[in-house]
Amino acid sequence: MNEKIMIIPCSGIGKAFGTISRDATFLVVEDLRKGETDTICLSLLVMGDEEAREMVASQRCISVDGCPMECSKKNLEFSGARLAASFRVFDVVRGHRGLKPQGVTFLDEDGRKISEILAEKIASKVDELKKEGAQR
Repeated sequence: MNEKIMIIPCSGIGKAFGTISRDATFLVVEDLRKGETDTICLSLLVMGDEEAREMVASQRCISVDGCPMECSKKNLEFSGARLAASFRVFDVVRGHRGLKPQGVTFLDEDGRKISEILAEKIASKVDELKKEGAQR
């Protein structure tokens, strides 16, 4: 099965957790699971872009949200996506209370660490989804 897993981060512009969600997504898509994953901009779904909606409806998706408002998850569900998993930066930060991410445009060391932890979690989920898909 050659299906790519779509990973859709929140927009969270101007927020450290939003920056972490995007950074973790790009770590997975460009490095950790390159060729197995892809991403699109959440704003395309929000604006109702038909091509983006078709893409998320035809492939399994993972939402990555910065905060408990879950904008990515909610917009994926609204767009008819095949939502297979969801992650929140907020939950990862709560699990690593010693790390205090700062910065918006550029992540500090703690922000990068949280991003890497989250990216590993997402990559593990991609592996799990790929394994499930291969068994069908």
